[in-house]
Amino acid sequence: VQLQAYGGGLVQAGGSLRLSCAASGRTLSSYIMAWFRQAPGKERELVAVISRIGGSAFYADSVKGRFTISRDNAKSTVDLQMNSLKPEDTAVYYCAADSGPWSRQATTYDYWGDGTQVTVSS
Repeated sequence: VQLQAYGGGLVQAGGSLRLSCAASGRTLSSYIMAWFRQAPGKERELVAVISRIGGSAFYADSVKGRFTISRDNAKSTVDLQMNSLKPEDTAVYYCAADSGPWSRQATTYDYWGDGTQVTVSS
């Protein structure tokens, strides 16, 4: 599966952005989908994960209550709605697909999209 993330940009603290990940190739419902992010000088970290049919989701503590992950398997898209953004949310955001069991580890994800930059100004 090929993944393309878009929707990043520059926003002021407290603002919102919606990231989207478009998938092509194999049926999206075959994959656990996740968003990761990587800030300069830091390791890539998990932001949110969603199950194959969207019934379950997991969020990092740092984004819980502010971000929402969703998916539309018919449209082959996975979105990340980001509200109440903070400067510490500044990072390159990546969508990823995992054909295996539920996972929060980046090393298990098989496919990655190009990142999209999110910059939150204070």
